[in-house]
Amino acid sequence: MTVVRACVRDDRSRLGGSPTAVLDDGPFSEDERRRVPGAAGASHAVFVSADGERDGTPAVSLRFFTSEGELPSCGHGTVAALGYLAARVGADRYRVSLRVADRTFAGWAVRKDAHTEVGFESGPVELREPAGGESELVLPALGIAPDMLGPGVRVASTGRPRLLVPVASRSVLAALAPDMERLRTACDRLGLLGCYVYSAPSPSGRLAARMFAPSIGVPEDIANANSTACLAAHLAGRGLDRIAVDMGDSLGSPATISATVLTGASGPVVRLGGGVLVTRPGSRP
Repeated sequence: MTVVRACVRDDRSRLGGSPTAVLDDGPFSEDERRRVPGAAGASHAVFVSADGERDGTPAVSLRFFTSEGELPSCGHGTVAALGYLAARVGADRYRVSLRVADRTFAGWAVRKDAHTEVGFESGPVELREPAGGESELVLPALGIAPDMLGPGVRVASTGRPRLLVPVASRSVLAALAPDMERLRTACDRLGLLGCYVYSAPSPSGRLAARMFAPSIGVPEDIANANSTACLAAHLAGRGLDRIAVDMGDSLGSPATISATVLTGASGPVVRLGGGVLVTRPGSRP
């Protein structure tokens, strides 16, 4: 097992990023997989399986687990896996074909001194306005009063829905102290993965966010790339096609995720990126 710090901040601090357990897959039981994140001091674990080659490129399948069970996808877990795979190969530049659930997509990595920059294209993003009662159940649990709220609450999904919640400023975001039991009850009732609360972006697209997901055993996530992809798709509709999102500061582990919206053959494509540090090897569970 290797612990990878995914989405480290621009200063490349070895104390930042989201610690993620990455290991080669094997005949592990469901319970063993769910125990890995806690044993590694991480919120998530990624299990990597070699698939030979696809179109002349190394091919790998990924599975993601928290203490609550398997996730259909995990953006920062994908970032961590790319860093792990690139470090194992030892090349300055690395490309791989990734399979997550029923989706196949390209990933890449470029070594830069002590860290590695990685990226991949997110899956399609679905956006909609909240249905009646959705915001009313969740916002009080987050501790967000009407005067703290920004415009444009949305439900967004790259496979599982989550609520995107804008607030007026970074200071409002930093002061949030959600009622986790109440939030979990609301998210479970609505079928939401969690809530991604974000500050108003600067003209250059820099902003801060916090992801609360107690329903999957993660009260607050240090870095959440899939939700950042959802936000990028939402903000692209307002003319902002590139964002850099700071996360993890409230947990003492600064992280940053970048997202760029490009025009693809079948519609908008979100390209996610982040810095990676491979911090320590360990033993299998």
